[in-house]
Amino acid sequence: MEPYLQSVYEEVVHRNPGEPEFHQAVREVLESLAPVVSRRPELADAAVLERLVEPERQIIFRVPWIDDDGKVRVNRGYRVEYNSALGPYKGGLRFHRSVYRGIVKFLGFEQVFKNALTGLAIGGGKGGSDFDPHGKSDNEVMRFCQSFMTELYRHIGEQTDVPAGDIGVGGREIGYLFGQYRRITNRYETGVLTGKGIGWGGSQARTEATGFGTVMFTERMLATKKVSIDGQRVVVSGAGNVAIYAIQKAQALGAHVVAFSDSSGYVVDEDGVDVALLREVKEQARGRAGDYADRRGSARFVTGGSIWDVPCTVALPCATQNELDADAARTLIKNGVVAVAEGANMPCTPEAVDLLQESSVLFGPGKAANAGGVATSALEMQQNAARDHWTFPVTENKLQAVMDNIHDACAATADEHGQPGNYVLGANIVGFNRVADAMLAQGVI
Repeated sequence: MEPYLQSVYEEVVHRNPGEPEFHQAVREVLESLAPVVSRRPELADAAVLERLVEPERQIIFRVPWIDDDGKVRVNRGYRVEYNSALGPYKGGLRFHRSVYRGIVKFLGFEQVFKNALTGLAIGGGKGGSDFDPHGKSDNEVMRFCQSFMTELYRHIGEQTDVPAGDIGVGGREIGYLFGQYRRITNRYETGVLTGKGIGWGGSQARTEATGFGTVMFTERMLATKKVSIDGQRVVVSGAGNVAIYAIQKAQALGAHVVAFSDSSGYVVDEDGVDVALLREVKEQARGRAGDYADRRGSARFVTGGSIWDVPCTVALPCATQNELDADAARTLIKNGVVAVAEGANMPCTPEAVDLLQESSVLFGPGKAANAGGVATSALEMQQNAARDHWTFPVTENKLQAVMDNIHDACAATADEHGQPGNYVLGANIVGFNRVADAMLAQGVI
């Protein structure tokens, strides 16, 4: 790494001990920026990087709530308002037992560049709690969300910070959060949260957007090699919104999706994943991957090994960070994978990314490939501001245009810097330049 960038990274590690995910995200961006800092000495003079790696605001708070047995429980809540140079903070809330400050900072840092890539007027932030909604009753989830929002409401607003959903936060949780915000503030501000229900300020295609956008980006990558997604054998990790709608979109474009997973194991379905059944199992029954296999004669449930052992030509990791490691990358390469696109945030380890790129596998980093969700959240904000409501086709077409523009900007920037096909470098430089230009223009704040 270039000496100045290395010094910035070392200071990040020193000031943020015990946060490996955050360190990893920062290093991945900094390693791409040598061509930029060598051309733009004003960045170092204004300490843009030193400011960019430090969140503008970090909020940590206690979340007490009462379970169905009358016992008081206590969780911890977070909101990292990372960078607002391009607009109000925008990014999801994650409710999962793995959440701690380092995870939220890594996600917020990634969100800054992802949001910049959309070309829309949104900054980057992230939040969440170590609360796990799985196994909780609706009333328990409601009480937790109400307690969480009782603190969070004072830090958010449609011109300040606009949270959305993430892992563990779907339509149910957004509804409870919005209801409490409305109750406390006595204001019906639909623009304060995105991912809302269609009948009360939500956007068509928002639920589908991250998964759809990941496949749109993949399709665009494949087209650069004059390859169609039609007929590709696809494996998708995860079984949440991103995975389900990535499967649906890939199948709509003619791909053959043969596997998905959750934390209990993975399912191989050589007849092609039945999306309707998968949605019924995961969204309605809140079941596990094995429940799908029990109801689908062509499917088998596997609890050992890795989903990446399943041969495929297109891999879409849509579960969680660092799920696809070097060994998995080697297996995918051996089995003939052509393209990998990250539907989750940083699901591939740095070693895996290096191996894929060295083997000329098309690789779409999450900040570009999964930007469809936040892009459609920003479109939801536009509709809320205008008190308008667009049809599903209108919103999907706008999403397609955003994803195409992201792909083309990343590809062109990689070409410009002599590394054609390096979407990691392209995405990092495009996103960074947009944020850095705004920071320079606005002075030292």
